[in-house]
Amino acid sequence: MSKTEDENPFFERERDRLVSEVTTGFEELLSSSNILNRKLEEVLGMTKEYETIAALWGSFHELMRGQRNGADVSSEGAPPGLPGTGGHIVTSKQGNES
Repeated sequence: MSKTEDENPFFERERDRLVSEVTTGFEELLSSSNILNRKLEEVLGMTKEYETIAALWGSFHELMRGQRNGADVSSEGAPPGLPGTGGHIVTSKQGNES
């Protein structure tokens, strides 16, 4: 029986060492996932900020594309354009004055 008494403390020590390694591994994993979650939240927050800027540039692009398409059409069929953009054409009708 002295052999089993000598083996028990070895297995208990080994078990305690392995439990300690697993605990340390889980703590590192938890810490890493918390860091990852914070970084993901930062990225998502930045994309929300850029949505309004992207919408503004999208509107500008559509306006410029409309201006370019309007320049290709003859002046009679061209859309009037927007004031302040250089595409607004002011016409005056001259009547026959007798």
